[in-house]
Amino acid sequence: MNYMKAHKIIFFNQKGGVGKTTVCVNVGSSLAEMGYKVLLIDFDSQTNLTSSVSGDGRKTTIYQIISGEKNAKDGIQSTICNNLYLIPGSVDTAGLSVELVNENEREYYLKHALRELDDMFDFILLDCPPALGLETMNALAWCEYVIIPLQCEYLAMEGLNLLMKTINSVKKTFNQDLKIMGIVFNMYSRRNLLDQDVVDDVSSYFKDLVLSTIIPRSVRLSEAPSHGLPINVYEKNNNAAKAFKALAKEVVERAK
Repeated sequence: MNYMKAHKIIFFNQKGGVGKTTVCVNVGSSLAEMGYKVLLIDFDSQTNLTSSVSGDGRKTTIYQIISGEKNAKDGIQSTICNNLYLIPGSVDTAGLSVELVNENEREYYLKHALRELDDMFDFILLDCPPALGLETMNALAWCEYVIIPLQCEYLAMEGLNLLMKTINSVKKTFNQDLKIMGIVFNMYSRRNLLDQDVVDDVSSYFKDLVLSTIIPRSVRLSEAPSHGLPINVYEKNNNAAKAFKALAKEVVERAK
């Protein structure tokens, strides 16, 4: 199942705590289970994605790649999942905004650094930091699609309009091919009426941008990262695992 060129997707929300790392890891592992060759890139200095999926322990990080110290291929690790690969994160990426601020074409460092990977994978998924710094601008200038994880609460919903404006601004200025693949509701509880209110309000306002699959709140999903496993490996019959499988199918359809 090889595309001529990788579909490049970032998981981005300026608000923290919305579960973007969880969505990135588990969409990736579900795509890999479907037979696609998938690379996960941890671009968040908190490195939660790196600890959420068991790599093979090699030390090259995305910071070393974007700084030119290493080639992108040097950072690719195998994981416990077939077809799923990882480029680890680093706390050092937090300083990129300062290091690159005076450089020419500073928004394109990631794009140049990862170019050699384009024909090696079907999907490249990148976990962004929860802030609109130069790191995130690099990710937006590099990617083809944005997926916006959204927690089912009003505070998480409030920043959506600003986030959409940011993405449209980057599209006009740095990346005319940039598209929003969709908004995915995360940590949803059927017992909470507020959760459904948020789903209804966002779905009404953004219509076609909302992905059909909703990720339920799950204790087992929260436990899985502590074992370095995606949910479809940790507990494949869990409702969240089934939801991520459905979401991965939507990603494939929207990427065509």
